Amino acid sequence: MPTLEQYRKGYKPPFQEQSSAPGLQYKLSPQPLDDITADGKCYKSAQKLEGRTALITGADSGIGRAIALLFALEGANVTIHGTSRESDELTAVEQQIIKKAGQKVKVHKVIYDLRQEDNCILMIQDHMKTFGKLDALILNHGTQNANTDLPTVPSKQWHDTFDTNIHSFFYIAKAVIPIMDYGSTITFNASINFAVGHPELIDYTSTKGAMIGFMRALSNQIVGDKGIRCNAVAPGPI
Repeated sequence: MPTLEQYRKGYKPPFQEQSSAPGLQYKLSPQPLDDITADGKCYKSAQKLEGRTALITGADSGIGRAIALLFALEGANVTIHGTSRESDELTAVEQQIIKKAGQKVKVHKVIYDLRQEDNCILMIQDHMKTFGKLDALILNHGTQNANTDLPTVPSKQWHDTFDTNIHSFFYIAKAVIPIMDYGSTITFNASINFAVGHPELIDYTSTKGAMIGFMRALSNQIVGDKGIRCNAVAPGPI
């Protein structure tokens, strides 16, 4: 069975630049393969998450979008999060999930600016009001801006990056731990850049290093006592 081009070793998608961040997935060409495996076939689910609920932040595009779809295909009810700028993209994700997963799962769309602690709390309350429990929390949202010269990095950019990429993780984790049951999971989407030290993404890379440290300390704090597993994944370029 031939392997799709996008899955071949060394494949790099064509460079594409958008004028404002975060980028919008519908503008990409070729489109990401959210539920297509390397042999070109659709992902085959086993309903491993039937009866579970998940909250995925940054679910409007990329990794977050694929996670939301695959969780739903496995039978989980999902809350998908995005910002106001990404509202149309988030609606497209909602429609994609309904089309591919059918009526067996429920999808709840939420729009919040997670740089504010109050919004993080409201998002959790929104999810709980809809589904009544939270089995899996996937913190995938983030922002990055390239800059090759540290003295020219605006202080506002530095603070915005930390507010989005790490402070919000603290706010959300603080709010969910008291309501999560034994056996629940928290997953952070970090980045390989925490180990590489990307020279053009100093603020972003710094937040990912903080994220790994936060994850390890939090895991050691809650896994034994509360039975809540906390892990991180560190993807490379996609």
